[in-house]
Amino acid sequence: MIRFAVKIAYDGSQFFGSQSQTNQNGVEDFLNKALKNINLTSSSVVLAGRTDRGVHATGSIFHVDLPDFWTPSKFQYALTRGLPPTILIKNVYLVNNNFHARFSAKSRVYRYIISQENINPFENNYLTFIQKQIDIQKIQSAIKLLEGEHDFKAFLKVGSPIESSIRFIFNAKIYKYKSKIIFLFEGNGFLRSQVRLMVGFLLKIGYGELNSIHLQRQLNGESIFREPVSPNGLYLIRIKY
Repeated sequence: MIRFAVKIAYDGSQFFGSQSQTNQNGVEDFLNKALKNINLTSSSVVLAGRTDRGVHATGSIFHVDLPDFWTPSKFQYALTRGLPPTILIKNVYLVNNNFHARFSAKSRVYRYIISQENINPFENNYLTFIQKQIDIQKIQSAIKLLEGEHDFKAFLKVGSPIESSIRFIFNAKIYKYKSKIIFLFEGNGFLRSQVRLMVGFLLKIGYGELNSIHLQRQLNGESIFREPVSPNGLYLIRIKY
């Protein structure tokens, strides 16, 4: 058997999350169905991480073990034929059998996109529209508090079972690109809804309703504000190994 690492993109608005679902409408379900369609009945995908319903990916990774007669190009062509147009196979790489899509990952990078233009119905599933005034400088002053190792239990969706809520964020920033406001976070891992909860908190700072002191208190474990933004604008853009 050989192991392939596969880079994919998907339109999260069309799925109930990346992981397998009881209604068979997870990205993982469609990938495994495509494997079965090419008679790889004993193979299954191992995703680098999970995304919630409505969250998109432009650079997620999974690994899969296959008989050694497969080549990357042959596998990409065959698998693509069995997938809906909402899932794109971007690249296939032959990797060492010790490679693990999830456990070998050094960091994951997420981007959150906000538009301040008039609401466009054709972009509604892919951007978050906010027409309130946002003070980016206030957010820039506060966002660096998220960097480093913290216990992010106050930025975890209630009821999510985990062993530890301690995570390390390498980079957290906000910037403007044309009419868009972009948040970017790189960390060794993220809790369920953590990015959406952090963006929700930072926007409150941008509105002038909270400040850096409140953010530090929430990082210390207090529950100051816990309201996640919509999943529409969130993208998993890269897994680093």
